[in-house]
Amino acid sequence: MKTMGYAALNATTPLVPFSFERRALRRNDVAIEILWSGVCHSDLHQTRDDWKEWGAPVYPCVPGPEIIGRVTEVGSEVSRYQVGQMVAVGTIVDGCQECDQCRRHEEQMCREFPTVTYNGRDRISGEITYGGYAKHIVVREEFVLNLPEALDPSRAAPLLCAGITVYSPLRTWNVGPGSRVGVIGIGGLGHLAVRLAEALGATVTVITRSAAKAQEAHELGAKHVLLSTSAEDMQRAGSSFDVIIDTIPTRHDLSAYVPLLDIEGALVIVGNLGNMEGFSTLPLILGRRRITGSPSGGIAQTQEMLNFCAQKGVYPECEIIPIQQINQAFERMERGEVKYRFVIDMASLSA
Repeated sequence: MKTMGYAALNATTPLVPFSFERRALRRNDVAIEILWSGVCHSDLHQTRDDWKEWGAPVYPCVPGPEIIGRVTEVGSEVSRYQVGQMVAVGTIVDGCQECDQCRRHEEQMCREFPTVTYNGRDRISGEITYGGYAKHIVVREEFVLNLPEALDPSRAAPLLCAGITVYSPLRTWNVGPGSRVGVIGIGGLGHLAVRLAEALGATVTVITRSAAKAQEAHELGAKHVLLSTSAEDMQRAGSSFDVIIDTIPTRHDLSAYVPLLDIEGALVIVGNLGNMEGFSTLPLILGRRRITGSPSGGIAQTQEMLNFCAQKGVYPECEIIPIQQINQAFERMERGEVKYRFVIDMASLSA
């Protein structure tokens, strides 16, 4: 299938229009016309080769792990989807389906490493995968998600990466009514962590360096705001959280946050990929506290999250842009000038 997208040709030049071929349908494939594509911060870092530990990107690189679209064709053995159905695709498009993690529906932790939506390798052909900054995509049926009718498709795309990235640890650590959840940072990940934790019934506190964020935090659903720049406030808040979701995307010091956890509490890192500052292990040992991380969720959990958001009316805050503005969007993301996620209207891209 011939299609059109936008690609990075190297790490230093802007994304440009790019014509390429999607694979011919296999018997278990679903062909999708992409209608909306979320712009993830990882797209910026991947295309610019910022994540050395993650591995170098392969160019041309067509980003986009947050996809909303409509089924246009199905393979001969596809049973879950039909032409015309609204669907979604997230961060992974294949896995071995045989290891212990795949069998327990944790495909994002496949022992053979999952095939990511872009800059991965097709498990059969070995070709590089291209993401959602394009008119069409072909995905194995098991990795396609149903888009609930109650979800607005123009605002749902960021749930496929940002949403599941914060929903998964909230569910893993059994957040619900009575839980005390702290969220560090209220950017693209953080604002969804606040909304999802509040929708799950938790009491949510935003932990921020800026007092100016207080109103914004309350509007998102946080009950409290904790200023990390206030030594007095931080001391007073000691042992007051069951779970803290750390969404800060850059290297930072964790030592101020660990004492905020109650006994057996967990500080879950979802924002920064790479080295972190050193810290004392004393609060961990004395309180059986944990510092841990969390990737995105598996396919079943991502579907659960979409259904939950449809039921509760949970959406990201989005700014809709045409594909022709993607390079300006990347620049604005670098400057922190988006609130909170960009979504590309793919009708702006001619096939």
